[in-house]
Amino acid sequence: MASGLSRLWTRSGIMLAGALIVLQLTACGDKEGDQRKAFSDFLQNTVMRSGEHLPSLSENQKQTFGKFASDYAIIYGFSQQANKAVEQGMRPVVDELSAIRVPQDYLTRRDSLRQANSALVIVTQQIESAKMQADSSKASLKQSDDLKKVYDSAYDKVVTQPANVLIPLLPKLQALSQGAVQTGDFLQTQGNRVSFNDGGVQFPTQDQATQYNTLMSNLSANAQALTQAQNAVQGSPQ
Repeated sequence: MASGLSRLWTRSGIMLAGALIVLQLTACGDKEGDQRKAFSDFLQNTVMRSGEHLPSLSENQKQTFGKFASDYAIIYGFSQQANKAVEQGMRPVVDELSAIRVPQDYLTRRDSLRQANSALVIVTQQIESAKMQADSSKASLKQSDDLKKVYDSAYDKVVTQPANVLIPLLPKLQALSQGAVQTGDFLQTQGNRVSFNDGGVQFPTQDQATQYNTLMSNLSANAQALTQAQNAVQGSPQ
């Protein structure tokens, strides 16, 4: 009789343990579902409505989103690099180029513009690398269909669209700023043979004037890059 009770309690214990395992698994499943929903809501209500500066996650949000916090890190990381490209790369060059009003400005601003252009070269490489890394990380994600739809929209807004503006624009702006520096260098080499009057420039020979006009033509060919860069710096890339 005791033996029978022992077997009965053993079976019951096994059954009870099995029930606990099922409950625990169910609870884990619900937790991930809650995390996924919280993250999806965050993408829709915060990321999609944010400007060019995304918020960093608080510790509480990281806990709430669970593993999906790393999914956000992909788009947040690129956003940081894009902002850096604009603020540390584009803005100084835009400010220098925008300050050139008369021919003499090419001469007086050439050193500061040369320095700004050096920083632009670096951030151009960084933004290209950041886009490749973001695309690679996104391709490795395993998301449910409902979350993927929302995430793809956020990714397009934060990564794809800005990259499509910045990556082709940065080399054009770089070419424009280099052309402006070359113009300043040319004027510097002329020394006293060049004169500035009434917002214009005069050369003693036709050959000098031809060289200067060629430099101006090259600058004019890339002038649209400045307008596009000004829009990007103001937060409204066209």
